[in-house]
Amino acid sequence: MIAPSVSIIIPTLNEAGFLGRTLNQLEILDPAADEVIVVDGGSTDATLALAHVHGCRVIRSQRQGRAVQMNRGAAAASGDILCFLHADTLVPSDLVQLMAATLADPAISCGGFLSLMRGARRTRWGPSLHNALKTHYAALLFRPHRYLLNGFRVLFGDQVMFCRRRDFERCGGFDDTLPIMEDADLCERLGRLGRIHQVNRVVESSDRRVACWGSWKATGIYLMVGLLWGLGVPASQLKRFYGEISE
Repeated sequence: MIAPSVSIIIPTLNEAGFLGRTLNQLEILDPAADEVIVVDGGSTDATLALAHVHGCRVIRSQRQGRAVQMNRGAAAASGDILCFLHADTLVPSDLVQLMAATLADPAISCGGFLSLMRGARRTRWGPSLHNALKTHYAALLFRPHRYLLNGFRVLFGDQVMFCRRRDFERCGGFDDTLPIMEDADLCERLGRLGRIHQVNRVVESSDRRVACWGSWKATGIYLMVGLLWGLGVPASQLKRFYGEISE
């Protein structure tokens, strides 16, 4: 049986401080991904130079939000499996094999991992635990019948979401109009096509947002935004609680 091809799509905006280590990790994947696509939203630092040095395919996009960038990357991708990776996130070296094995089950439409927030000085165990639990409690609170009967889960971008290209296209991809929660919204639609599966492996993301806010404030904001989203508050209103944190 021929292994499915894999496209890794990375949306960026001034990510020179983190992108290099992420691309270094992707270069030692075994087996390797078929392509890495960096979709840049108008960086003014060395982000594009790093992408070119590492041999990535680079697509320039207007600064219209991560959903737009990821949709552009997906449209240009050639892989059977689409993997959406944040520029500050490190993945296991057997990422490609893990994704292929997960999606070999036709009942699964989307997958992601356990996200561990880590910085130069500490690991953020509290926020990391909360985010792992949020995958379950957000689904259980707002879609209990689907959680219990169909294995519905709510994954988020730092969990490195992946899915089949055909399922991504079938459900319409990311909603370009959403400034945040585009990942949860995609899960909502992919969840109608099959189960959302959380792989029992860890990916490591930068703790820069938590470092800026502090662990308690960050966890409170994540909790509030998730609950308000589940209650139907528009993402455009939620965005004000969740501003972009730069390096």
